[in-house]
Amino acid sequence: MKAIILAGGRGKRLSPITDYFPKPLISIKNISIIEWQIKYLKKYGVNEVIICTGYKTNMIENYLSVKKIGIKIKFSIEKSPLGTAGAIKKAGKMIDDKSFFVINGDVITNIDLKKLSRKPNSIASIELRTKFGTLETNGNKISKFREKKEISNLWMNAGIYHLQKTILKDLPNKGDIEKTLFPDYAKKGKLITIKFKKIKWYSIDSFKDIEECSLEVEKIIK
Repeated sequence: MKAIILAGGRGKRLSPITDYFPKPLISIKNISIIEWQIKYLKKYGVNEVIICTGYKTNMIENYLSVKKIGIKIKFSIEKSPLGTAGAIKKAGKMIDDKSFFVINGDVITNIDLKKLSRKPNSIASIELRTKFGTLETNGNKISKFREKKEISNLWMNAGIYHLQKTILKDLPNKGDIEKTLFPDYAKKGKLITIKFKKIKWYSIDSFKDIEECSLEVEKIIK
């Protein structure tokens, strides 16, 4: 299998760090996000990765060129931002296989890609998690206080996909796949989800995410 990593964003929410180097090179436990992702993909048999870049591409290329990753790496470089759909369409032309994985460039997880690979045009989903503590009440009285929790039967996009190459013809040259092709395919019944419960999943969007992920990452990706 081959995989596309969507790593072209500027990561503005992690400024000022990302003013100087790209988000995929942010270190978690002394290893960059993108290196953790490649380790994760390699674990599930991915033998080639295409990295979609745009912002500070040279820094990512230079970083990976001195690493002994043990996997073939190619780059799909965007001269101007294409959005997730445009990035996948451009990078997908470099893939000869009938299908491939896509992962957002800021996701750290232990989702089982083997389960995802069994179904075409599938999206990994996880139960929605609250970012805040929740309260159980009886009238105006608090009966129980809970920290962050998963909300049963409300599913969120985990940012990991298994897509057929035939999907490329339906992707726009520019725009986000979540706002263009996915809604259209969903209406036509051409998308499915593989649901994952009780898994580890982090989207690195804030300094708090970095801190929380650093406590778990070595257990998540072994």
